[in-house]
Order: sequence, then structure tokens, then C-alpha cells
Amino acid sequence: MRTTAAGRIAALLGTFLAALLCTLTVGAGTAAAHAALVATDPKSGSVLPSAPQRVQLTFSEGVLLSADSVRVLDPQGKRVDEGRPAHSGGRTDTAEVALNSGIADGTYTVAWQAVSADSHPVAGAFTFSVGAPSKTVVKAAAATTDPLVGTLYGIGRYTAYGGFALLAGAGVFAGVCRSSRPVQRVAVGGWVALFAATGALLLLRGAYTGGKGLGSVADLSLLGDALSTKPGAAMLCRLVLLSAAAVFLAVLFGGHAREGAPVPGDRRAVAWGLGAGGALVAGGLAATWSLAEHASVGIQPWLAMPADILHLLAVAVWLGGLAALLAVLRAGEPIERAAVRRFSALAFGAVCVLVVTGLYQSWRQVGSWDALTGTGYGRWLLVKIGLVAVLVGLGWFSRRWTAQLTDRSPLARPRPATRGKSGGSGRPVGAGKPAEPAEAPRTTGERPTGVRAAQLALQQAALAKAAEKRQRDADPGRSGLRRSVLAETAVAVVLLAVTTVLTGTQPGRAETEQRQAAAAQAPAGPARLRIGYDTGGTNGKGTAYITMDPARPGGNTLDVRLTDPAGRPMDVAELGLSFTQQTKNIGPLRAPLAHQAAGHWRATGFQLPMGGQWQLTLTVRTSEIDQVTETGNVKIANG
Repeated sequence: MRTTAAGRIAALLGTFLAALLCTLTVGAGTAAAHAALVATDPKSGSVLPSAPQRVQLTFSEGVLLSADSVRVLDPQGKRVDEGRPAHSGGRTDTAEVALNSGIADGTYTVAWQAVSADSHPVAGAFTFSVGAPSKTVVKAAAATTDPLVGTLYGIGRYTAYGGFALLAGAGVFAGVCRSSRPVQRVAVGGWVALFAATGALLLLRGAYTGGKGLGSVADLSLLGDALSTKPGAAMLCRLVLLSAAAVFLAVLFGGHAREGAPVPGDRRAVAWGLGAGGALVAGGLAATWSLAEHASVGIQPWLAMPADILHLLAVAVWLGGLAALLAVLRAGEPIERAAVRRFSALAFGAVCVLVVTGLYQSWRQVGSWDALTGTGYGRWLLVKIGLVAVLVGLGWFSRRWTAQLTDRSPLARPRPATRGKSGGSGRPVGAGKPAEPAEAPRTTGERPTGVRAAQLALQQAALAKAAEKRQRDADPGRSGLRRSVLAETAVAVVLLAVTTVLTGTQPGRAETEQRQAAAAQAPAGPARLRIGYDTGGTNGKGTAYITMDPARPGGNTLDVRLTDPAGRPMDVAELGLSFTQQTKNIGPLRAPLAHQAAGHWRATGFQLPMGGQWQLTLTVRTSEIDQVTETGNVKIANG
């Protein structure tokens, strides 16, 4: 049996890792989570001949805007934007703000901050110049979340995930495996943690996304803004669902917590009702994350959101169930081998769901091997996979200990030794013979009072606890199971922390896309072309070396150098250069070349309206009748 279980687990992990590596090499269409800035108008680092009327930003996904989402600062740091930023043309993936009329020449800084559709704040900054670049006192740094607010928000997110896992996992454990007082405490503790964390997150939301300090938490306008967004509405729904969860817990544990056994047959309808109601509440709570975060944006949201809900529920059943099992084992409560085996089967099913949904999420959020190893999200994902593998390995040891469990008759909780009328010891079965407690002085014939009575109560409590520990450790199978489950729970705590970090980290696809957008916005390097020619006359052979800088739409500098076959600079009677965009039917656009020195011509400020593949036409005339035209292609960067 052990070999079979080990083989199943090893095959499961091997399939997951192999499928992950294969899937990441396939790639997919554009996906985004955490909005990436993909274009700006004016372009970053550009120099404009005249002042623009507005500044526009384009993102990889929809963003939520506030009054300060786009700020334009002049070289002295004074704002020159006017009005509230808005979406351009109704497109939620844009942000546009108007500028004051008649702004002076110089370098301007655009600082932007928004909330992406997956609920996370994004920010950045860039510069452009009017007329010519100038010195500026503004540092082009992106606005950031207040460190204290960000830390508290991260703690709240971790607590919320942990509370959900304990609440849902302990509820499932009580319904399927065993209901008892320790399991009830785990479930209620999870409910309290989730409720408190959600309330705190809702209060911190406005300060977190607005880059404000902790003092702004009391600002009701920020709270109103947070509630009007999708993440705020999701947290409000979570609080409402927690009210229903409280009723569910009252029914689940109110009638069964003291019985410590599955629901009897005559109450089967109640059990089915609890199961259906609990599934709806747990699924609704999981949906408050899935509908407002990574799964709700990017490619295939119709599939990603249900997969994410299943993923969260599987995590809760597995990790929350571990916490419930550990609570029962540590409390010394009797638990049947069959109940532990039911949880083992339940946990294995949860791991299978985690593998399937995790594989899909990995492909969707990472997308490539380079992103898996070259982005923060990918590296954290590898850490998570490693922790899951460790958990599965520890679970194998737990299954071994489960196989060694024996179903002894449940033992009553040990009580301190008392003497009955018949002189019996009153010891519980299997508790061992406890040491006799110190007796009260018999000289008075009265019961001890005061300090002596308190001392006797402490001694009796200590003896009861020692007897309980001996009883708990009497079964080696239960003792070993408790230790292995404790190790699993410790790893699960770390795994939950890594999962929380992942939910707040830029996914690999989006980070890759953002890097590509930044590269497109950065100034391009010069384009170089070498063209040989022969006019057919005397000294008609030569080579033209053409350099175009920066090879972008807008103003460019062209340098043309001619050399003879020996490599020496060579002048010609006439030299012409033009560009044609054949696919768009633009051109030819002639470059105004001016002779600079022997064999050297230059054109400055040569304008190209757009990027793409352009055909370059070079005309060389060496005499009145000797002339040739040669062509070549040059790549002009977009944007």
C-alpha cells in the first residue's frame, strides 16, 4: 500500500513538473495583469517643436483613474496640467489630461499613478521636452505606496487568505471527517481572522492605492472611492458572505460538536443542506478574490476565474484540513483511523485539483521559460512549486503513520485520582497510574481552603495534564502522525505566505510585456546601411555608407559617406536620397542632403511620419551622363 501511495504521489508530481515545462514553451497571445504602460504621447524622451495640447498614456489593460493619476510638471516642478484625467475615447486602457496653453520650452516630467483592473496600484514617470531639453528640478521617480500602509496591507492579505483556509478547511473536515471542539475553534478562528482582515483591508484600500499615509485611513472620501471600485465591492460582498458563514458555523457545530461523530442517518437531510450551503458560501468567498484580481483580466477570464476559485478551495481543503487535524491530535481527542483516512483521500483529491489548476495558472501568468526564470513572479512560482513538493512528501509520511493507527476504544479525558466509596481509584482506562496528589491536612477534619486549596487545584490540573499527555502519546501511530502533520502545517504557513506574495507580484507575462513596451519607448539606436554602386563611367564605382539616427518617426539625422574601391573618400557630381513606404503608399520623401566634406553629406531634422519597413533609394551621378539608382531597406522603430 505504501509503495502504491508513493508511486501515485511521485507520478503526480512528475506529471505536473513535466507538463509545466512543456506548457511554458508554447506561449500564447497577449496577457496582462498589473497594467503595463505600452505607449505615451508625447513619447518618452522626445523633443517636440511646439507644446502639445494634452498628454495621453496607453496601458496593456483597463485602469482606474483618480484626480491625481496624471501630473505634468514643468522644469521648476509646477503643475501645468488642467482638469481631471479621463479615459480617451471611452477606452478604459487610456489616460489623458489636458495641458495649460502656452507652456514654455524645456523638459517636462509626467508622473502617473493608477489602479490596474486586477486591483493592484501601478505607477511610473517619464519626460519629454518642448523646443530643446533643459535642466529640471523634478526627479522622474514613480509615486510609491506608503511603506507602512503597504506592510499593513500585505499582512491583511496574508491574514485573509489564512482565515479563509482555516474557515473552509475546518468546515469541510468537520462535515466529512470529524466534528469536535478543537475543529470548531479552528473554524471560528478562521472566521474571525477573515472578517477582521477584510475590514482592515477595506479601510486601508484608499491609502494603499493612492500612495497616502496611514493618517488618511480615516478619510471617508477615500473609503467611498474604494467601495466604488471592483476590489472594494468584492471585499464588501465578502463581509456579507461572512455573515452567512457565521450562521453556517452555528448550525454545523451547534448540534454536532459534542457528538464527535458523523451525522446519523435520520438527519441526512440536514447534512446535505449543510454541505450545499457550505459549498455555496465557500465558493462565494473564493470568488471575491477571483473576480477582482489576476484571474479577472488577461486572456481567457471565462476559464481563469472558475479555475482560480477551484484552486483557492483546494488550498483551503488541504491546508485548513491539516490545521483541523493537528488541532484534534494535539488536544488528545480520540479520532478514528477511518476519519484520518477520509481526510487523506480528501487531501489527495485537493492536491490533484491544485496540480491541474496550478498548471493552467502557470501557463497563463508566466507563459515562457524565460519569464519563469527571469521575472520575480516566475521565481516565486518556482519557490511555491518546491514547497508544494515538500508538502506532498510530508503527506506521504503522514499516510504511512495513518496506516499504523489502531482503533482502540475511545478514552475518556483523564481525571485526577479520586477515591470512591468502594475505594476504587477512579482512573481512566489506559491512563496509567498517576502520582497521588498531596492531601490536605487531616488535623482539622475540614476541606482545605484559601492558599492550600489553590495549590491542590494546581497540582490536580498538572496531574491531569500529565496523564492526558501520556494517554495521547500511548499510541505510536497517533504520535508519529501528529509530528508529521505539525511539519506539514509549518510548511503550509510558509506556502501561504509565498502565495500571498505571488498575488501581489507582477505576473511574468505582464512584466515581459512591460519590458518590451519600455524598449519601444526608449530611444532607438542608429540604423546603418551599406550600398555598392557603379555608374559605368570613369571613377563610377564606389560604396555608400548611410547612417540614420535615431531611426524613429519624427526628426532624424542622415549621414552619407562615399568611398572609392580603395576606401578613400570620394565626391560625386550629384547625390540624392529618398524614402518610400510602399505598403502605406507614402513617398518618396527626399532627404535634403548638404555637402559637409570630401565624400560626406548630411541631412538634419529629416522627418518620417511612421515606423515600419521603408525602402531607401540612393541616386549617384558621377558625370553628365553617368548615373545609377540603387535601393535598400531600412527598419524604422515604432513609436
